[in-house]
Amino acid sequence: MHGCAGESLRYQGQQGSPQHRLVKAALWRLLELKVLSSTSSPPSDLLITPLHALHLELGARMVPFAGYSMPVQYPAGLMAEHLHTRQSAGLFDVSHMGQLKLVGPDAAAAFESLMPVDVIDLPVGKQRYGLLLTDEGTVIDDLMFVNRDADIFVIVNGACKAGDIAHMQQKIGARCRVIPMPERALLALQGPLAMQALERLVSGVERLVFMTGAAFTWNGADLFITRSGYTGEDGFEISVPGDAADALARALLSQPEVKPVGLGARNSLRLEAGLCLYGNDIDTTTTPVESGLNWAMQKVRRTGGAREGGFPGAAKVLAQLSGQGLTRKRVGLLALERVPVREHCELQNTQGQRIGETTSGLLGPNIDKPIAMGYVGAEFAALGTRVNAIVRGKPVPMEVVSMPFVPNRYYRG
Repeated sequence: MHGCAGESLRYQGQQGSPQHRLVKAALWRLLELKVLSSTSSPPSDLLITPLHALHLELGARMVPFAGYSMPVQYPAGLMAEHLHTRQSAGLFDVSHMGQLKLVGPDAAAAFESLMPVDVIDLPVGKQRYGLLLTDEGTVIDDLMFVNRDADIFVIVNGACKAGDIAHMQQKIGARCRVIPMPERALLALQGPLAMQALERLVSGVERLVFMTGAAFTWNGADLFITRSGYTGEDGFEISVPGDAADALARALLSQPEVKPVGLGARNSLRLEAGLCLYGNDIDTTTTPVESGLNWAMQKVRRTGGAREGGFPGAAKVLAQLSGQGLTRKRVGLLALERVPVREHCELQNTQGQRIGETTSGLLGPNIDKPIAMGYVGAEFAALGTRVNAIVRGKPVPMEVVSMPFVPNRYYRG
């Protein structure tokens, strides 16, 4: 690979907000080049969410994404939406994602057989991050799940949901019922003032803490709300019946703290938070250990744990956890020049030898510096290591840094 054909403009200090232009260009370039794993389906083939009419009313620019017509930005623009979410509260339509429930007395044990994660011991009302794995120990999808006592509520990525549901039905359908929930929409309200806005409409949400969930009602509609999200900020994800989603979204947008936010800012927010995007940073070529997701694999499933192994690819994953056979690692990268570095840029050591590739990258609106994630040979993964990203044939110096790039602000009580 000869490097990525990405933006190589440098700041010139001219009038007319060059920073804004570069950020906007970099983020748009990310979207246009499918950093968000968008599909190329023609409009006639696209599905719509229950908020489609609202998006058009709000002036959103719609793009194909995971088979849906989705808002990439609103008239305020990507930069403003990103910064508003960090400062106040942003409302995202994530109804393209898959919602399903696993029902039956064996559901937890069955689900656990698909992932290197502790499902059985998860307390009622608690949420956890999970990883579906192939038999080779690579990632089919990442997901979130909640123990709701009567069932396990699961949220999977939109582009993967049909495959995920089929996978679960094939692998564990004889042990529990795998029930898709296409009739429900999903909203994410994210930012430091999200709770203040939501509690005016839904009393009791203030009692939730990070990675917990509970059932609520609003205007007769049954909601299931978790205090979680994918921006690094405090916030909530709200599962709502599709026929009540428009009214709930309008009620939230009527709160003074809340503005609509599109997929463009969702991508830049999650990257600043150091969070993986499936299809870019993790996929069926990456293992959880290579991806730096060791924290998602509880001790009970590891070597020496009470329920050691027993998941697809366990031999490989457990060996990598012990340091065997781990040849590459996902790292955070900070550019030392103001040159945006996109995904699929070759990474080289200081001697010009290829050592890896970037998987996500943009000019971080809050950190105000070019940031990226990528995979490098394990010997180059130490913090402080200098590498070069090849952008349009030219080396851009970068340094391996810790993530998140912007401190997380989850509410833990």
